[in-house]
Amino acid sequence: MKTTAAVSLLLLLAATAGLAEVPSNLVVDGVPEFPAGLEARIRPYLDNRTAAFASWNPARPEMLIRTRFGETTQLHLVKMPGGARTQLTFLDDRASGGSFRPGDPNTILFGRDAGGNEMYQVHRYDVSSGEITLLTDGKSRNIGAAWSRDGKWFAFSSTRRNGRDTDIWIMNPSDPSTARMVLQVEGGGWFASDFSLDGSKLLVTNYTSANESDLYLVETGNGRKTHLTPKGAARVSYSSAKFSADDSVIYFTSDEGGEFHQLRRMRLSDRARQTISNERWDIGGFDLSHDRTRVAYSTNENGASRIKVAELPAGKVVASPQIPLGVAGGLDWHPNGRLIGFTLSHAKSPSDAYSYDVTSGKLERWTESETGGLNRERNAEPQLITTKSFDGTEISAFVYRPDAARFPGKRPVVVSIHGGPEGQSRPGFLGRNNFWINELGVAMVYPNVRGSDGYGKTFLAMDNAEKREDSVRDIGAILDWIARDPRLDASRVGVYGGSYGGYMVLASMIHFADRLEAGIDVVGISSFLTFLQNTSGYRRDLRRAEYGDERDPAMRAHLEKISPLANAAAIRDPLFVIMGFNDPRVPYTEGEQIVGIVRESGAPVWYLMAKDEGHGFAKRQNQDFQFTAMTMFWQQHLLD
Repeated sequence: MKTTAAVSLLLLLAATAGLAEVPSNLVVDGVPEFPAGLEARIRPYLDNRTAAFASWNPARPEMLIRTRFGETTQLHLVKMPGGARTQLTFLDDRASGGSFRPGDPNTILFGRDAGGNEMYQVHRYDVSSGEITLLTDGKSRNIGAAWSRDGKWFAFSSTRRNGRDTDIWIMNPSDPSTARMVLQVEGGGWFASDFSLDGSKLLVTNYTSANESDLYLVETGNGRKTHLTPKGAARVSYSSAKFSADDSVIYFTSDEGGEFHQLRRMRLSDRARQTISNERWDIGGFDLSHDRTRVAYSTNENGASRIKVAELPAGKVVASPQIPLGVAGGLDWHPNGRLIGFTLSHAKSPSDAYSYDVTSGKLERWTESETGGLNRERNAEPQLITTKSFDGTEISAFVYRPDAARFPGKRPVVVSIHGGPEGQSRPGFLGRNNFWINELGVAMVYPNVRGSDGYGKTFLAMDNAEKREDSVRDIGAILDWIARDPRLDASRVGVYGGSYGGYMVLASMIHFADRLEAGIDVVGISSFLTFLQNTSGYRRDLRRAEYGDERDPAMRAHLEKISPLANAAAIRDPLFVIMGFNDPRVPYTEGEQIVGIVRESGAPVWYLMAKDEGHGFAKRQNQDFQFTAMTMFWQQHLLD
């Protein structure tokens, strides 16, 4: 096996071999020159745009949104439904988050990293002058922005102290020198969610894993913390805690005593807890109205979203807007108590910003993102299928089929595996992947194997630690289902996935080498041992809770045994590996080491690495090149 340094040198020397007009920030190796006409054919699908609701102007019904007109996503202001999008920030890197200061329509806070390194810095944007001020230290990772109700303070998590632990800080954004740490912690999963009415207390969550988290009450004056949630033998997940109007009660979601997250309340005087929702699925995000008399929440029903509005404290549902089958999130009440803002996407439409008026029942679309001039009605609607895996566990998938009139006969298939692993494939907009369906006649299958979110906490934990490869065996069940479907061609199946989904691609190419034709691994894990060794310090313990602790000799042996790197000689089909040099989650070396071994085994390998990206490509020119190269890869190795 070549050393990482040797492989890196090989790849850098080959960076532009045989390719024209490769952006200088890309390292490209083994990728043939794009055929004439391919880029022009794909171009309309590359021009899809999305928009996401970020925040309400506190003085007027105006929306802050995130969308992209240039290379990266920036903040824009929209003053009415269907109104013009006025760009506010013009940065080289993406603007993340975005939140108006309560009571102040002139101040916005947002986050920004550099080249995808996820070392986010908090910035203040002055609406009247356009001036941007750095509020954090410029070096640490700073996330979250929970506002006090009067807008004087915001709380955030920062690794400023040691680069690893996410301590809780507060700051008056008018004066960065007021920043101070109110809670010193150990671990990378701490964040603040709400201030008490007088700002003297904070609700703080410690996230240990997808199955386990705890709530704390922290006094901002002296840092004293009180553990609010019971510590029992069973793992319980708590999230999104908010105070009631008088601070006597907190509202949160939890899977305590059941499989799914429900909306609950806790009386702080005696810790008495009560469930106030009765949903058959997980409640995702929720937000309380500013007077804290109503709650808006979304449910995740087999991947699709529903939005509901309920009265507090009883939790009686009083409204539920009719939205298309898709994915909604980011719920946020306007201070006027009538409007709820959110983001919605579905198969026929990219993500856009919407509002719902709880008084009139009116649903309004504030943005209408472009689809490159293409007729969005051509996009396939998802079909939800279920099948039984090797042990009888039911798993599901969303299937998108090409037009049978245009593409008759059995169709080739790309199985797209989500990351996380606690992610979930949901029926949203497929964006550029619609090209593969509409123009290449490829069917897309998006499975939710065990370990996926949204199907209960038992299902969520079924792939943990030593059970990791059971989720890979679920892909075998999906391949069995494909073989039984008369409209799909089981002899032409490829796998595609990012992050943990990239690991699943590599593992599937090893376990099902005789049933797959090719695979694309995007920012994927190739060895659990080197991944846990090299991932950022603030993430390491969080990932050990999912994959297993490599410091335990037995678990270390198991992780080494199941890692694709240890079995890479079994990969004989064409492989395309895509990485970001600045990735703090899955270091680019995870890709380079699998490329080296698979090439030594004689399999064809393409490699693409962006020197100015992190965990997935965010810049437009890099995304365009990546998608064009992936399309050519499928054409050569799946269709031809």
